Amino acid sequence: MGCGRVGATLAQSLESRGHSVAVIDQNPEAFRRLDAGFSGNKVTGLGFDRDTLRTAGIDDTYAFAAVSDGDNSNILAARVVRETFGVENVVARIYDPHRAEIYQRLGIPTVATVRWTADQVLRRMLPMGTTDEYRDASGRIQLTQVDVHPGWVGRPLRALESASGARVAFVTRYGDGLLPDAGSVLQENDIVHLLLEVAQAPAVERVLTAPPAVDA
Repeated sequence: MGCGRVGATLAQSLESRGHSVAVIDQNPEAFRRLDAGFSGNKVTGLGFDRDTLRTAGIDDTYAFAAVSDGDNSNILAARVVRETFGVENVVARIYDPHRAEIYQRLGIPTVATVRWTADQVLRRMLPMGTTDEYRDASGRIQLTQVDVHPGWVGRPLRALESASGARVAFVTRYGDGLLPDAGSVLQENDIVHLLLEVAQAPAVERVLTAPPAVDA
């Protein structure tokens, strides 16, 4: 739902991967953003209207993305699709980060556009401790990028796990992703991505943004 720049790009990316795609927008002029070769279904209407959704093929849908410009419309559409039509793979774009957190806790995966953009810009300007990169549908588990204190360089990644209680998901090293093994050691300029419970985040940040204890 939503054929703005994000919606059009998403629809075309999905189609290029072999998926059948339907795009809903209440403004028929919005479909001009789609490439001329786009073969998916273009449906004019409201993305939370049941008849519009059925015209778009919601009864046979595997996943639904609500990416219009309106937070209320996106959330309403996401809830209708999930609760009325039983589609499990649903995501909604939300501009208000506080509301995004609420709906995330209600089990509706959200992309908080403003907060995500601000975090990415700040991360390129300043060390930030931890930055939330992804949360599961329950809002309990998160993938987090953490600025690790230089004192940890040269130590095994399992030492970071032992000290923080979090799990190292992967490391970005010189632009490439690295899945750690038992012998992996933190190198200078590594970017560490952790899996942890949301409630752990403050404690993990305190541990890893400080130098390790002597016996760590």
